[in-house]
Amino acid sequence: MSDKENELSVLELQARWDKIRIANLYDTLDKLGYPDQCLDLGIRPLFPGQHLAGRAVTCNGVRDPRTREEVRAAEEGSSSFKAFGEMLHPGCVVVVSGGGEPLTGKFGEMTSWSLKQRGAKGLVIDGMIRDLLGLQAIPDYTVCARGTSPIESAGRWRIQASNVPLAMPGTLTSQVRVDPGDWIVGGPDGVIVVPQAIAMEALVEAEDIERREQGMREDLAAGMSFKDAFAKWERA
Repeated sequence: MSDKENELSVLELQARWDKIRIANLYDTLDKLGYPDQCLDLGIRPLFPGQHLAGRAVTCNGVRDPRTREEVRAAEEGSSSFKAFGEMLHPGCVVVVSGGGEPLTGKFGEMTSWSLKQRGAKGLVIDGMIRDLLGLQAIPDYTVCARGTSPIESAGRWRIQASNVPLAMPGTLTSQVRVDPGDWIVGGPDGVIVVPQAIAMEALVEAEDIERREQGMREDLAAGMSFKDAFAKWERA
């Protein structure tokens, strides 16, 4: 299969995942025996109504004890970011483990433009990000984070490893594993990780739930009683 065919396949699947509501996805995974895939509820889209879906490209970060002068001299931060950027592809979502550093803004408006131009649909960060107003202006790009911070990360935090398994904080469990290639879906209710091994089964099941909920929604709007609509569509 060519690179172009792979790209189109990912983008086609990404468009389908982008229509799945978070609560419906949770119900799907719960039914399939994966109830613990929801990230910490403090990690969610920065702006109301946003939705995010894509395949995970991961990076693990750590506190950086070097001075900013040492960082500039080594140019390690920029080279790490460049190497990480080369791993991105259309239809991906960047997933960032903060490594326990809670205060600095990992990435920001300008780095987000760079990620978007390489195909990323958005970011999921266990921590903060910078430049709220600038991020809001980037079209078709969603950031899920704990909040924003003005504090520069250079000399305080750095990327340690890229495209490696991550242990992200969970809601019903202390950690949720995120492997490169897993599907990430985020929305107003939170962020869920779909292991790639069950991704197609989960997508088909979630799409069926979406179809039945939409049918019930339309019947209720047309005046059907909840009892009759539930008997017809079996969604509540």
